[in-house]
Amino acid sequence: MADAGPKVASGAKDPILSNLKYWKFAVDFEQIGWLTIDTPDSPVNTLGTNTILELDKLVGRIEEMVALNELAGVALLSDKPSGFIAGADISEFNQMSDPGILPDALRRTHALFDRIESLKVPFVCGIHGFALGGGLEIALACHYRIAVNDPKTKIGFPEVKLGIFPGFGGTGRSVRQAGPVAAMQAMLTGRNLSAGAARGMGLVDKLVRHKDQLRWEARKAILTGKRSKPAGWTKTIMARGPLRNYVANKMEAETAKKVNRAHYPAPFSLIELFREKGDDPKAMRAAEIDRFVPLMASDTSRNLRRVFFLSEGLKKQGVRGKKPSFGRVHVVGAGVMGGDIAAWCAYRGLEVTLQDLDMARIQPALDRAKKLFQRRLKKKTLVDAAVSRLIPDVEGSGIARADVIIEAVVERLDIKQKIFSDAEKRAKPTAILATNTSSIELERIAEVLKDKSRLIGLHFFNPVAQLPLVEVIRSTLNNDEAIQMGASFALAIGKSPVVVKSVPGFLVNRVLMPYLLGAVQRVEQGESAELLDKAAVAFGMPMGPIELMDVVGLDVASSVAEELGQPIREGGKAARLIAAGDLGRKTGQGFYRWVDGKPRKGQAPEHPDLVGLGRELVQPLVNTCESCVEEGVVASADLADIGVIFGTGFAPFLGGPLQARKDGKA
Repeated sequence: MADAGPKVASGAKDPILSNLKYWKFAVDFEQIGWLTIDTPDSPVNTLGTNTILELDKLVGRIEEMVALNELAGVALLSDKPSGFIAGADISEFNQMSDPGILPDALRRTHALFDRIESLKVPFVCGIHGFALGGGLEIALACHYRIAVNDPKTKIGFPEVKLGIFPGFGGTGRSVRQAGPVAAMQAMLTGRNLSAGAARGMGLVDKLVRHKDQLRWEARKAILTGKRSKPAGWTKTIMARGPLRNYVANKMEAETAKKVNRAHYPAPFSLIELFREKGDDPKAMRAAEIDRFVPLMASDTSRNLRRVFFLSEGLKKQGVRGKKPSFGRVHVVGAGVMGGDIAAWCAYRGLEVTLQDLDMARIQPALDRAKKLFQRRLKKKTLVDAAVSRLIPDVEGSGIARADVIIEAVVERLDIKQKIFSDAEKRAKPTAILATNTSSIELERIAEVLKDKSRLIGLHFFNPVAQLPLVEVIRSTLNNDEAIQMGASFALAIGKSPVVVKSVPGFLVNRVLMPYLLGAVQRVEQGESAELLDKAAVAFGMPMGPIELMDVVGLDVASSVAEELGQPIREGGKAARLIAAGDLGRKTGQGFYRWVDGKPRKGQAPEHPDLVGLGRELVQPLVNTCESCVEEGVVASADLADIGVIFGTGFAPFLGGPLQARKDGKA
């Protein structure tokens, strides 16, 4: 049975129920109240100020109905196909970050959720799609939670990615339901959980197979008085007595391995909250307000929100209107980049043919791909399906059927031209022809094509599975449609496209190379590689420039530097390493010796101002970023910032190199 039966509108003459904008409420013949959220003019539901205020009035009316025995219970559902509630309305965060406004707003929301939790009748929540942040927090205030068990259901607390932590009572309620260890891990990592994982933790009580079953199961839960059980003593014991301090210390140590407290204070503040109040969920959620307010007002949160909005803006760069469909991809070149691009496309559900000179060159890419699938997909059936989508293709027969053809071979103009000359003859007229070149201008590659406007650049970054950026390279020969199609493809495989003019190095390599070569020059002049790397990390970079040179590969860096007219100095240490075949991580030796994929570093000498030294190191990057905007390599400073963050890992908490300079921090 998919529906609980006919529902009787109960708000025809009620001034509250008849003037709802964000919510709908109706009571059926069994006295079950059906409360649904439907944020107007938005593809997803969010909890904005007006949504909360309207719910406050609505809960007041529900309380009156309960007092008059007019309600058997309430079921909370979403009318959006996209999901339940995606969280608080982030567009209001800048306004709400005012310490003069935020505390009262948080207290009102806390009081509202407490009233929901205190209702005498069952209040049941049905979840499909996203239940994130504030959406999960309101679900946890309900008495019982049902979720659809399919891949689209994503449950979690992503707030830490915005420099904050749950602020609507979610800290204490998640600890109550899941126990301290699981709940804190969910909040500290910001990872999305599957419905099954959320059920295993205790954040969800029951799973159903399809969205249509939510209403029926909610009805049964209300009529039978179902109530969620809190975590048992075997879990909650970790929050009691000296064990809590031990757990907090372990969490702090693990968090410190990943982020710097000075750069990202939110996870450490959350751990302190747990250390102080973790044995009392009610006290923990009450105390979260005082810690939440300064985090929301911090520069870190402001800049991370900016990064979020910039990344969302990238989704508008594809084809407008009906989205194009991409079913098949052909990749030429099974090296590290080509193989990993092919693997990523197969992971995202596309059929991929991977071409190289022979199977000996293709097989390592297939082996790496299977490891990616196993790591990401886990279930054998899903892994096997992904493996079957990635097809070795020595003869290149997949070109004729492909919607997208991507070349990812060595950075040699003659080889790239030969590949595209052949591909143009065999490809569908609608297929995208794209090169993954890291530095060669598209106009030069396209010289051999009959229709030179077809060739675009799709420049991925290593490691492909981790770095979200794809530079969509526009030459002087391209039209808007070709570029929009390229951006749409990047979005279709879960990447973030930034449109960049075809100039040597494009955006990321052009800004990155002066930074790397400047650090190399300092090492060749006698400065400590370990110290420079340590200083860059202290500033906020994910790794230091010398380590990054080794990761990129000294030969690759040298090739890009040559294209940019900034060749590596003859006779210097970098040149000697390249001549000896010591190319960095991939050969086991570069500036550092590499063991099991990790550099063996010596002790860095002491320095009185590591952050200042790091700021000095990144100056060439920031300066070049400004030049790229001035020269129109990218259309705006915003695109430069998000491109460099996504392409190099430049400190997100600083909002990007140009925002950091604007704030006087770079």
